[in-house]
Amino acid sequence: MKIGIISDTHDNLPQIKKAVTFFNREKVDLVLHAGDFVSPFTALEFKNLNCPFTGVFGNNDGDKLYLREKFKDIGKLFPAPYIVKIDNKDIIMLHKEKLTDSLEKSQKYDIVIYGHTHRVDLRKIGKTLIINPGECGGWLTGKSTIALLDLENLEAKIIDLADKMQ
Repeated sequence: MKIGIISDTHDNLPQIKKAVTFFNREKVDLVLHAGDFVSPFTALEFKNLNCPFTGVFGNNDGDKLYLREKFKDIGKLFPAPYIVKIDNKDIIMLHKEKLTDSLEKSQKYDIVIYGHTHRVDLRKIGKTLIINPGECGGWLTGKSTIALLDLENLEAKIIDLADKMQ
């Protein structure tokens, strides 16, 4: 199973469009969003995904009720942390990084996904793969990145949208 991972889109519709185009071209089976959509109008681009979608709220997601309403035909949005088992892999997704050290030490999860820092973090500690795809929005770092996860092999790679969408 191929999973697209995205975070911190912060209303940047052109970058969201690039990410959706990439995920569709790669034929991902699922997209996970680690928070900070910001405005409900981001659904305008996410509705073009050709796969299921799940996200968690971030600290900048103000109107959670309207976000849920706009995303109801796209996928589900949850308060963080969101815990799910996919293909026998235990996954936890959150927005802020505060719990990542404890989660990696616990070795309870196969995959920990988070956002918030706008910095890429891709590492394996024991059996746990930690993934922060960086920021898709690109507002803070000037880089727009997402991640692609091969769930079967537990391998992930960071995708720079500037490199992939020229």
